[in-house]
Amino acid sequence: MTDLYLYDSFSQSERAFEPITSTVGMYACGPTVYNDAHIGNLRTYIFEDVLRRVLEFNGHQVRHIVNITDVGHLTSDADEGDDKMEQGAKRTGKSAWWVADHYAEAFKSDLRRLNALEPTRWCRATDYIKEQIEVIQAIEAGGHLYSTSDGVYFDTSAQSSYGQLARLDLEGQQAGHRVDPGEKRRGTDFAHGN
Repeated sequence: MTDLYLYDSFSQSERAFEPITSTVGMYACGPTVYNDAHIGNLRTYIFEDVLRRVLEFNGHQVRHIVNITDVGHLTSDADEGDDKMEQGAKRTGKSAWWVADHYAEAFKSDLRRLNALEPTRWCRATDYIKEQIEVIQAIEAGGHLYSTSDGVYFDTSAQSSYGQLARLDLEGQQAGHRVDPGEKRRGTDFAHGN
């Protein structure tokens, strides 16, 4: 194994990569499969592929997971509007299930054409709804969620270190500048998503 250094955005310096287990875990939030992907969408997965290849070249075993969002992705940044899958169904005249299957396969085909490695595992959001509900209930039991008339939000003030990793200036955030915050308590609070 050779020495591998990655840039640590928190410390703003290069650090030697030291895996915490024998298998390196990589997770990529996958596409919402309501339409064809464009090159801007695919950029993320090209980066993931390069990172995975570098890890494997350096002797690491990699478990690479990519999810497919096939339900529950709203059209606006304000967590409102139609579900993108429903929009795809209306546009094509097909069922939301057909849309999800068709565009998931189109996305996988695009990755193959880019010569990207197949992930170790694909996960569909609809296969884990029960688990997502259980996670939300556990977070709620810990007092980190609150409900409004339009949904359930993670209360970022419940985690004193929220934003620290990204070095966010929470005081400098301009809630409502781009998107109406609605009933959210603070601009950094967010609705559960997959």
